Amino acid sequence: MAMTKADMESHRAEYVALMADARSAEREGLYTRSVELALRSWDHIDGMMQYERKHNKKEFASIQAVDMVLKYAPLVFDTHSLDKLEALLKARRRIDKNTSESLADKLSNARALMWEAHRLWDHVERNPGTRQDKLRRVLGGEQEQWRSFANTWEAMGLVSRTPEGGSYRLALSTRMGGVVSAKCPSCGSVANAPKGMFLEDTACPECRDTVLFVILPTKPPTDTKE
Repeated sequence: MAMTKADMESHRAEYVALMADARSAEREGLYTRSVELALRSWDHIDGMMQYERKHNKKEFASIQAVDMVLKYAPLVFDTHSLDKLEALLKARRRIDKNTSESLADKLSNARALMWEAHRLWDHVERNPGTRQDKLRRVLGGEQEQWRSFANTWEAMGLVSRTPEGGSYRLALSTRMGGVVSAKCPSCGSVANAPKGMFLEDTACPECRDTVLFVILPTKPPTDTKE
């Protein structure tokens, strides 16, 4: 059934409010919270876009709520959120149709990025103290990508970067057996368990869904050296 103007206005207001909170959480370094809010706003994307296109003649290059999730989900191996985006784009095909940038392509790139992030995570886990400025030599790819991964992980409290000789030495902040807090993306409950448990699909003790928990951040970002 077609939406009324009031319906579209309501969706737009909800979307704007949720994304304002998401951007605020991101500025504070609360990346898990920002992703959670962005995900909640997805229910309102279709109505928001219809309102903006019909009443404000607005065209969309992309969707900020989608971009925010795609920015962080690959870095915490959050396949659940990527799968939710795939389902959204299939159910609401006009969302992708009405953006000049292909959201489907962005999703595909995010899945590839997640595997690159996994390569770096595995390397740092196996080689604690590895130098950040040597990552391109060891792993190939682009140095800026590896630096960006390491910087964001530091902001999330997952990796420590110790300054040395104009660069950093990298190490996991918490060993795989150390207990950390993580949130279920389905019901929002927070669980404490060994970190290694949260890097693969796990049954949530509250809602019983099998999901990839999102590890909670602990400190704000820094970014200076290679």
